[in-house]
Amino acid sequence: MTTLAELHDCLLLDLDGTVFRGQQPTEGSVETLATVRPRTLFVTNNASRGSDDVAKNLVAMGFDAKADDVVTSAQSAARLLAAQMASGSKVLVIGTEALADEVRKVGLEPVRKFADKPDAVVQGHSPQTGWADLAEAALAIRDGALWVAANVDRTLPSEVGLLPGNGSMVAALETATDQRPQVAGKPQPPLLLDALARGEFERPLVIGDRLDTDISGANAAGLPSMLVLTGVSSVADMIYADAAERPNYLAADLRSLNADSATLRVAPHPSWRVEVGPQDVTVYWTGRDAEDPLSIVRAVASTVWGSSVDGVRFAILGGDHTAHEALERWSLAGSSDQLA
Repeated sequence: MTTLAELHDCLLLDLDGTVFRGQQPTEGSVETLATVRPRTLFVTNNASRGSDDVAKNLVAMGFDAKADDVVTSAQSAARLLAAQMASGSKVLVIGTEALADEVRKVGLEPVRKFADKPDAVVQGHSPQTGWADLAEAALAIRDGALWVAANVDRTLPSEVGLLPGNGSMVAALETATDQRPQVAGKPQPPLLLDALARGEFERPLVIGDRLDTDISGANAAGLPSMLVLTGVSSVADMIYADAAERPNYLAADLRSLNADSATLRVAPHPSWRVEVGPQDVTVYWTGRDAEDPLSIVRAVASTVWGSSVDGVRFAILGGDHTAHEALERWSLAGSSDQLA
């Protein structure tokens, strides 16, 4: 048996929803990451805090982390700007001082007003961003300034629910300017590629809880990925996902890094026979034991992806009592109307 951790030499880990939720580590994450051999890099779309602060927060939760283990979308956004601008150019910062610090580190000058005649706008999450800040940015963008967004996450996980993310603020500026920004964070490749530049890695693995950012970003960068179910995306989301958002592996949480890699792959399973009909998919138990409850999900996904029902909202049915109960565990059994 080769565990998933043994198969890879670098783990590119999303943070909120994957490594922790709010201020609580996800199930088994501290213990698992303390024992795996691959280099662990924490790759976050959140541009509101610097790598030092992120590392300190991880250490406070029990993780072993240093600033050099943290790669933020603020860092990638600053590098994206520096690659296109002369040293000393002015950048209007919509975001925290941590984002402004990253702009300084690459030899650019952060400013806060359109009156300062910025050459570019960089936008990252800050709970303090308001209408006046967006107005300054809109004026600069309409005046021809280069526009880079740290990320376009529409929502931000919190302990009380999903809150507006940087992508919601970016959408407001898109409406106000009729322009679209360059994006540094996932699902665009720059952030993940910046993370890989931290070492010489041959077998990296991206791990995250969101199909639209983590998994899509991995696919855009040409990297294998694993979806964990500790955050935003569900098993139903994965089964019905577009091709660009489909992971190679599926796991309940990070503890599966020490499981057999072959059992985690999204692939057919000997315990389940999946038949595709014109408008539905029926699953039958073959009589063989299925120890992992997610095996039925992987079997369904691997069968329907690329099939005649790919791209439509089909029903998933249990052809027998065992299959029905296995699907019910993940709220999958029923009609397409129930799943919509």
